[in-house]
Amino acid sequence: MSRIFASAITAAVLGGLIALTACTGGKITSPYTIETGGNAARGAQLINQFRCGACHLIPGIHDARGMVGPPLIYFGRRTFIGGEVPNTPDNLVHWIRSPQSIEPGTAMPALGLTDQQARDVAAYLYTLR
Repeated sequence: MSRIFASAITAAVLGGLIALTACTGGKITSPYTIETGGNAARGAQLINQFRCGACHLIPGIHDARGMVGPPLIYFGRRTFIGGEVPNTPDNLVHWIRSPQSIEPGTAMPALGLTDQQARDVAAYLYTLR
């Protein structure tokens, strides 16, 4: 790789970090937080609290080895949620809060998460790439 090309890449990365820092009030934030309005670390805690791992295999979540629902490995790369709707942050938050409204008869229960809690869980799920 040429030095000019490497310098251009470095400048682009630094420029992106500066822009990201400016957009988030001086905090460097993951792109998943920006997309969902949630916090991935809180999402991991909520996934534990609501025992999502009883049904799903979820990387990074202790004892999340369930086999009832689909494994959530590489969730951030998936095209669809529940085989029904495009995998977008808003659709995922809606699915987490009210899966029956998207896929009637699904085994996925509505767990009573608030909108913010669903955004936090979504932020964590999007880290699974």
